[in-house]
Amino acid sequence: MRILIIEDDKELANVVKRGLEEFGFSSDIANTGQDGEEKIFVNEYDSILLDLNLPDKDGLEVLKSIRETGITTPVIIVTARNEVKERAMGLDLGSDDYIVKPFDLIELRARINAVVRRLYGRVNSEIKIGELLINPKTRVVSYKLKEVKLSAKEFDILEYIANNHPNVVSSESITEHVYDEFFDQFSSVLRVHIANLRKKLKIGAEKDILITLKGKGYRIWEKD
Repeated sequence: MRILIIEDDKELANVVKRGLEEFGFSSDIANTGQDGEEKIFVNEYDSILLDLNLPDKDGLEVLKSIRETGITTPVIIVTARNEVKERAMGLDLGSDDYIVKPFDLIELRARINAVVRRLYGRVNSEIKIGELLINPKTRVVSYKLKEVKLSAKEFDILEYIANNHPNVVSSESITEHVYDEFFDQFSSVLRVHIANLRKKLKIGAEKDILITLKGKGYRIWEKD
């Protein structure tokens, strides 16, 4: 998953970024409201962590602005403010959750997973497609209860494709949601990861379950 951290405290933003990367998330940082809005309009994110105390504009203004333009990306307000009135205002403007500083990164990860799960209409934390089982919390993949060992980035790609099942997912969309803003769009990295992922899934399932639709993208071919 790809997360946008809108936080004016550069040290804190970098701490959160490093912490999320340990959990397997890719993340971008914006230190002002304007920079955050520009990144939101240009890139696709799975969730946005939004501080309220920004140097150029209030975080609630940023939230209102992106919701008015129709952007539905889940937003978690992250702030030192703990007033009930402001929490309620943020929820009324379209935020999906609210966490108060200081916070534990484990709790933040759980909240991100929860809002993304709701975004894709899932009730359970695990993603089950036929005999394929994906656990975003433990980052373990299994087929017929037999573990399929994947690299961190292979897991990220599979999770994104599975979240969108049964839809076909394009290479461009995978790139937007799995890599950060510094990823080289012209590299062969994604193709290599896809090839390795397909091979490992085929060995584990003893059949092809990740298929390519030429000119369209990828999807999981497995009965629910």
